[in-house]
Amino acid sequence: MTDTLWYTRCPVPTASGLAHSLGWLAEAAAGHGLRFGVLQDAGPELAGFHFSHELAGLIREGGNVPALAARAEGSPTRLIGLTWIDEAQAILVGPRSEVSAPADLAGLRIGVPAWARDRARSFPRAMALHGFADALRLGGLTLADVRVVELGVERDPQVRTEIQDRRRNVTWGVDELLDGSVDAIYVKGARAREVAAEHGLRVAVDLDATETKRLRVNNGTPRPITVHQELLDTHPDVVIGFLAQSLRAADWAAGDLDGVRTVLQRETLSGPAGVVAAYGADFHRGLHPTLSAERLELLDVQKRFLYTHGFLAADFDLDSWVAPEPLEQARALVAAGTVTV
Repeated sequence: MTDTLWYTRCPVPTASGLAHSLGWLAEAAAGHGLRFGVLQDAGPELAGFHFSHELAGLIREGGNVPALAARAEGSPTRLIGLTWIDEAQAILVGPRSEVSAPADLAGLRIGVPAWARDRARSFPRAMALHGFADALRLGGLTLADVRVVELGVERDPQVRTEIQDRRRNVTWGVDELLDGSVDAIYVKGARAREVAAEHGLRVAVDLDATETKRLRVNNGTPRPITVHQELLDTHPDVVIGFLAQSLRAADWAAGDLDGVRTVLQRETLSGPAGVVAAYGADFHRGLHPTLSAERLELLDVQKRFLYTHGFLAADFDLDSWVAPEPLEQARALVAAGTVTV
């Protein structure tokens, strides 16, 4: 029997991350008689569940590569929400590179992280491949028009404490780009932009600048909220309460940009300038999770890309993964003003 609500997330802007930072998730779990635990603060024996999602009682809001890979492996999860926050995706080149447009990528050596221990942990490779594929498409090119150079990676990444994460190289390929081993790398997020600025690297392709959302689909866009089936079956009110607190946090965020940025500096492990550069001035108004037809379609774009490039063990029906009722009921609670902690 589940006695703990477990939560895990990635260091990015999310409504659930804000609700956790504000203490609302822990208080909501306690209100249902459950303890509250965060994988980032747990021991190594639990760390792997961030990727496999086989821990009963777990709710995860994080990158879609591990979530989709786990589901394709048969992990008993359900999709209960999707968020979309553009997070500064770009193709970087060296300080003296003359590359300044997507078409200029033709013939270049692109740095792509190597495979990790398994498909779910190979999210850096998936991110880079999809980012480059979309950048090349903007220039009328494909991955066949460039040369892939594999970058060394940590083969068994785990969820980490903040101190460990601050030592982690969050931008794969910077050293290789600086020493001339590769001509271009893919980066995303607040800390990545800070690293680029520190080394004088140039943005050759700003993927966030394209108005076509399909060309911005990647590991974090859209970002799934998934729940272990056992928790949904045995404690549906806890799942609904989790989502209600996330919606409440999204409402709070929409009216307090400075407060959100303060929280995000802790969540993203970056400074104020990195948060502003990565997420801009309006992201705080769009943190609400949905299961809209558009977001599900964009997640399907990512699923098909991952399956084509070997990141999924098998294909699966996306619609059968979706459990819309908890989010619908959470919205009703928020609308009625009955969400408290």
